Amino acid sequence: MRSSPPPQSHSASSSSRTRSAAAAAAVVTVGSSLQSPIKVVSYWSLIYAYCGVCTTVALLKLWWSIVLRPTTVFQWAVRETPPACLNDTSLGTHCYVRIKESGLRFHYVAAGERGKPLMLFLHGFPEFWFSWRYQLREFKSEFRVVAIDMRGYGESDFPLTADSYRFEHLVTDVKDIVEYLGYNRCCLVGHDWGGTVAWLFAIHYPEMVTKLIVLNCPHPSVFADYAVRHPSQLLKSSHFFFFQLPRFPELMLSINDFKAVKDLFTSRSTGIGRKGRWLTVEEMEAYLYALSQPGALTGALSYYRNVFSSLPLSHNHVRSPVLLLWGERDAFLEQDMAEACRVYIRNHFRLNIISGASHWLQQDQPDIVNTLIWTFLKEGESRKSYRN
Repeated sequence: MRSSPPPQSHSASSSSRTRSAAAAAAVVTVGSSLQSPIKVVSYWSLIYAYCGVCTTVALLKLWWSIVLRPTTVFQWAVRETPPACLNDTSLGTHCYVRIKESGLRFHYVAAGERGKPLMLFLHGFPEFWFSWRYQLREFKSEFRVVAIDMRGYGESDFPLTADSYRFEHLVTDVKDIVEYLGYNRCCLVGHDWGGTVAWLFAIHYPEMVTKLIVLNCPHPSVFADYAVRHPSQLLKSSHFFFFQLPRFPELMLSINDFKAVKDLFTSRSTGIGRKGRWLTVEEMEAYLYALSQPGALTGALSYYRNVFSSLPLSHNHVRSPVLLLWGERDAFLEQDMAEACRVYIRNHFRLNIISGASHWLQQDQPDIVNTLIWTFLKEGESRKSYRN
């Protein structure tokens, strides 16, 4: 395995184990976990009230857009042809698998020799397999690297019902794909929503995760507890509430030819930082190609439309060694949540805060991210331990 000197960052560690007796379906609803009907009513009342506030803000933004660009605000284009970067052979081979149990077809890009240890990448919102392009090139020398389009994204199938995006289905997708690829365990890497699914998979299938690497995503229980106690994080998570609405969020993300999507990656407040690797025009078109397809935005937003009925978790502890990488300039998640994840990890825990980096960490600072991952992979066990 290649060795590189670790970059400057802050780090921490801890360790131990626990076992989840149930499969991925062991996620309980809020209604069954709250102690009284009054709490249930209060909980959902607050959620819907905040949804109303977010909707009002969005309507004002829409009105202002119409004032500024009355002729173009409702114009957007479906990209018919994928940009050349999506067919770059250095990234790997495009493959498909249809899972018998769910009936869904998944698209993934794979590189590296078959039989080498599996490194599986799970993307976030509003991304797809392409967000892992720097890591596919970097780790294919020592691993069988696979970056999937999660259900509802890219060239994978888009289930029509919101219930199809519940946590237990997302976790089962990962298990089915790992087994289809001929493995019984993997090094699992996730960012944003992919990070949430990675945490959950490690909780429910600890025997299938040799090492867990998460980028800019707190443990789900940390997020749930922290957000309700810190209004500043609740404000940063306002999109969770706005996305509960049907159809309107899809409209707001589409107007002005997907300007909101472009801004996520490029604006000063939320985009890749000054020292990061900005998206090229072609790379941005790759995202717009994926998200402009019919049903693509609804599939991506369906992840959010189940989150409030899927927390808190009935099982929390992670038995695998964990590396948590965190961009210091994350506009959506407060840094204090990163350290708070330690309490749920019953094994080695390493936290690295990358200064100046944004939420889009693996694209923003790929060299630093890759070096930190290599360092973590070499800790404690040889490469042979990753093999089946």
